[in-house]
Amino acid sequence: MFKKNQKHIQADFFGFSSSLPSCYVQDIEESMEKSFYELIFSRIREEDFSCLYSENFSRPNAPINCIIGAILLQHKHGWTINELFNNIKFNLLTKVALGLQTLPEMPFNQATFFNTQNRLNDHFVKTGINMLETLFDHLTTEQLTILKIKTNIQRTDSFQAASNIRRYSRLQLLVEMLIRLHRVLDDADRKSYEDLFAPYIQKTSGQFIYRLDQGEIHSELEHIGRVYQRIYAELFPRYQDVEVFTIFERVYIEHFTMIDEKITLVQTTTLSTDSLQSPDDLDATYVKKNNTSYRGYVVNIVETCNPQNQLNLITDICVSANNVDDSRNLHERLDIVKEKTPDINELHNDGGYSSQENDLKCSELTITQIQTAIRGKASAIDITIEKTDASQYHVSCPCQKVVATKGRKLYKAVFDETICATCPLNHQCNFVKVRTDERRRYYFSDKEYYRKKRAHNILNIPPERRSLRANIEATVSEYRRTTPDGKVKVRGRFKTMLFAFATGIGINFGRVFRYLKSDDCDNIQFSSS
Repeated sequence: MFKKNQKHIQADFFGFSSSLPSCYVQDIEESMEKSFYELIFSRIREEDFSCLYSENFSRPNAPINCIIGAILLQHKHGWTINELFNNIKFNLLTKVALGLQTLPEMPFNQATFFNTQNRLNDHFVKTGINMLETLFDHLTTEQLTILKIKTNIQRTDSFQAASNIRRYSRLQLLVEMLIRLHRVLDDADRKSYEDLFAPYIQKTSGQFIYRLDQGEIHSELEHIGRVYQRIYAELFPRYQDVEVFTIFERVYIEHFTMIDEKITLVQTTTLSTDSLQSPDDLDATYVKKNNTSYRGYVVNIVETCNPQNQLNLITDICVSANNVDDSRNLHERLDIVKEKTPDINELHNDGGYSSQENDLKCSELTITQIQTAIRGKASAIDITIEKTDASQYHVSCPCQKVVATKGRKLYKAVFDETICATCPLNHQCNFVKVRTDERRRYYFSDKEYYRKKRAHNILNIPPERRSLRANIEATVSEYRRTTPDGKVKVRGRFKTMLFAFATGIGINFGRVFRYLKSDDCDNIQFSSS
């Protein structure tokens, strides 16, 4: 049964604050933890989480605002579970941040903490709604409004969030699945298949492959394929509903195929990047960028960047598979970003976000893309394409401007050869020259028009706004401070989402706190929620 936590609102006469010296109390009032209590904890709408609990009359829930606040603090400070609970038990400032007023008070135990995260995950799977994202949107909208932050100009970037999993080689992964499958077999099946599993269960999967010579790996892969085939054929009817066997089945289908009625290993080059990377993280995907391999997810962030703002806040966060292109992620988030910040009309990004679909979507939403780090080789001659109406283009080079005509597939611009002959850039021109009339032609599509338009957008804004995107690297660095070697401290997409949104809330809070304490702040007050 859901019950709101109102205990923190009324001061406890016997709380620890009443027994502390006045100088200590003053330090507490000026602390970041006290501001966390006022700006974050007190503004958590507990009723939003009521759907996690039974509607029947029963034992009330542990205070949900304390649990959510603890999740935020854990990710903000990069604490382990033990460090989190030790701070809740013994750190007065942590108690202040969570609205606790007495020393012995523990609002929840570890089991409740984990069960709540499981309920959040179950709710996400069932409804597609991430309740921490809902909290992030609520807090951010409130902060943007009270601080009067302009959201018309924003920037976006992404970073790799590698899952906290072991890096398995192909053979090691196959052996690891056999070890885990053996653990769930009943006693009768363990005895029946003792000879089949024996070579693999005596040691860990790492120790198994360590004893192999390089030349033995291929033959061992062929042998393990036959083992997989037999296990799958004979045990599927009895274990198909067991989670470990479901994972085993996925690995079997991904790594093996039947050719001429013989079980054969799928070639590494054709193995999908969506294939299982670890039995501990079923959603992690694989990507290789700049000669570095990543197994996990990618986090995309959008934040305000109007030069007139005293501070900028993250407005949108998205976690997706790391083998999905940035341009596709942006295309899926543009409508959401526009809904959150309707006045956005300028978005700064790099070349990884470019696509014709995004050009059309931005045009539809009246958002101008300002693109830096443009992909491809720079052209020696600057060509400008202008769209005068729905079906006509004007094409300009440094010396002349012509009207393009529509062909079967492409538009064609034909240039005056007498002007081309006297052009100082004549020897650098690579336009197509047709022998029939010796005139130069330039062929292009609608996609080329949008690409050039996007590339020229940066020239249409003041010089001081052309480097706004670069500062988002500072936000990415704030995220990476709690990810040693680029690895988040959790596994699975949902927990990575918790990390991304909890950290985003923490980053925004830190900026608001520092601004309110600065000399630039004009006595802005956050009213009590």
